[in-house]
Parts: sequence; structure tokens; C-alpha cells
Amino acid sequence: MKVLIVEDDQKLARFVSRVMTEEGYQPDLVTSGEEAISQGKTGLYDLVLLDWMLPDGDGLHVCRELRRLGYVGPILMLTARGEIREKVLGFEAGADDYLVKPFEVEELVARVKALLRRTAGFASLTIGDLEIDRLSRRVSLSGKLLDLTTKEYALLLYLAASSDGKPVSRTALLANVWDLSFDPSSNLVEVHISRLRDKLGDHAWMVETVRGVGYRLRATPP
Repeated sequence: MKVLIVEDDQKLARFVSRVMTEEGYQPDLVTSGEEAISQGKTGLYDLVLLDWMLPDGDGLHVCRELRRLGYVGPILMLTARGEIREKVLGFEAGADDYLVKPFEVEELVARVKALLRRTAGFASLTIGDLEIDRLSRRVSLSGKLLDLTTKEYALLLYLAASSDGKPVSRTALLANVWDLSFDPSSNLVEVHISRLRDKLGDHAWMVETVRGVGYRLRATPP
């Protein structure tokens, strides 16, 4: 499971990251609200650990934006603010739980595990015959598991999380799947799209090219 840690205190961030790694999670660390929104909206994370105070704003704004952009995973806010009113504001912004600093490692781990258990129902994405289990990071097509690389999985998950009928541009894929700026000469996206279609076999049509715009995932044949 992937965890996004949003914390500008480098010492605390490294500590939380180490704890998450020791518990078997894959942590990614960002230090600003802008980075948090950019990373969180990809749909690649099973949980977000979000600091209240950030150098470019506050966690409440980040929390609201992530929910507005469609992030459905659990958000656990980490903060020194312990008043009831502050907690209510956090919940109203879309947070699922609240942990006041300083906290014990055991409580952090227990809350993370509890949140992941409670939100397991959001972990599965189904599009036609394709099912993506975000908790186990497994993808099955018509009941058969697909053997995908890390980037193929990330690419498919991003397309699936964005499957509202609108195509996803190459620029968005490079920025969110590879964390790269747009390079018109790069064929990175095309190469991985081709490989992904090969693994989908008879269902290669699910990854549709929208000429001049980008790509989208479809549930039914054209």
C-alpha cells in the first residue's frame, strides 16, 4: 500500500516515513500543499498523512481540494492543534481522522491500520471486465490476473481514476505518472500505452486514443 506523507518538518517527516516503511507501506514524502494536491489527485495512494500547517497554506485547503478532485482514500491529519473546534474543521474539510502531535508510534500505526480497514470498500475500481484492487495492487481482467510493471500499473490506475469520459492528455500522464514536465519529443507515454495494450490482449480497445487530445479508458468496445 502506498502512503503520501505531507509534512514540512524534515525530521518528523523522515521519522514517519521510516515508521511506515517498517510497517510494510510504501511512503512518498512531499513538503507543500501544492505538491500534495498534485500527487494526491493521481489516485495512486491508499492513504494520506496530512500536516495541518504547511509553508504554502494549510492542510484544510489541501484536504478540500483532494476531495473535490475525487480522492476517496482516507486522510489522517497530523497537527499540534488539539481543540475540539479545530478537529471539527478538519472533519468538515474531509479528513477521516485526527492525530495530535506529539504522538506515540503505536497510536499512529493503529490509526493507519484502522482507517485502511474501514475504507477497504473504496479500494476497488471496476471498469467493464477490468478490476483494480488498490489495496493489493492487483489488476484482473475477466477474472485473470495481469502481470503489470509498476509504471504500467500506475498508468492504468491513473486512466481508471480519471475515467469520467474525458481523455487524459500526455502532459497530465507525464506529470502524474512519471512526475515529468512535458517533452514533445518523448515517446515514453506511447511506449507504455503500447505495452499496456499488449497485456490487455483482446481487450486492448479499452485504452482508447483520442487523436490530438490524449487517452481514456473505456468499458465497452467501440
